Amino acid sequence: MTAHRNSAGGPFFAIPDLANGARIEVVTDQRTFVYEVIETRETSFRSERSLAEQRAPVPGQPGRTPSEAMITLSTCATQEDHAAGNYWSDDLGNPEHRIDKIGVLVSSRPT
Repeated sequence: MTAHRNSAGGPFFAIPDLANGARIEVVTDQRTFVYEVIETRETSFRSERSLAEQRAPVPGQPGRTPSEAMITLSTCATQEDHAAGNYWSDDLGNPEHRIDKIGVLVSSRPT
């Protein structure tokens, strides 16, 4: 899942602050899924390898078959890039890096 951090109301504003062990709830009409954050990754829009790792069914491990349900929450790293002097952006205005929080499913229940 990808969402804005700094615009459109900032739905993912707090994503970079999620620590390992934090809980993420995804609510649908039928079920509520609870994931636990296990890892933080950085993705570069300038690296095909990095993008492939982000999009892999097992984040960071393209080609591996997942053995458990996982989620990736991704948002821009604009502040971090600019603080480091990196003002690169693609033709859509995306900064070079994204911050990804990887979670594993720990429970689900009817909504």
